Amino acid sequence: MKIYTLHKKQKLPITMDQAWDFLSDPANLKIITPDYMGFHILSGADRPMFPGQIIQYIVTPVLGIKTKWVTEITHIKDHQYFVDEQRFGPYALWHHKHFIREIDGGVEMEDLIDYKLPLGVLGQLAHPILVQPKLNEIFEYRTQKLEALFGTFKGKS
Repeated sequence: MKIYTLHKKQKLPITMDQAWDFLSDPANLKIITPDYMGFHILSGADRPMFPGQIIQYIVTPVLGIKTKWVTEITHIKDHQYFVDEQRFGPYALWHHKHFIREIDGGVEMEDLIDYKLPLGVLGQLAHPILVQPKLNEIFEYRTQKLEALFGTFKGKS
């Protein structure tokens, strides 16, 4: 059983309150997801994030195939982190930790995602060709979109 990890960091020139308000609002996922993914929230994004919250989406990650994705917000520490876990969807495992910390001149967001693909060896073969590049592309889009919304971090790296 192969479990992959994706680790991304981004700094933004905004306050902790601005970062937390935006990132912890499930409705904003659509804003930071590429349009071609056909991202649509079906239910669960009608209130502020809370532990146990179930959010249902439709996404079209590849070849125009619509996929239902159901996640649960399992952990939250206000203004520090939250965790979402897939309950139903395209992955055999999806555990996404979102950390936000204040830094000089803004905030640093850190994402740690542990995931496993379905289909055993076939999933492992698809990972470097299809899945890993697609995840990197989605997170690159998110980076660019957040910079367009909030500006580019100019502080110390």
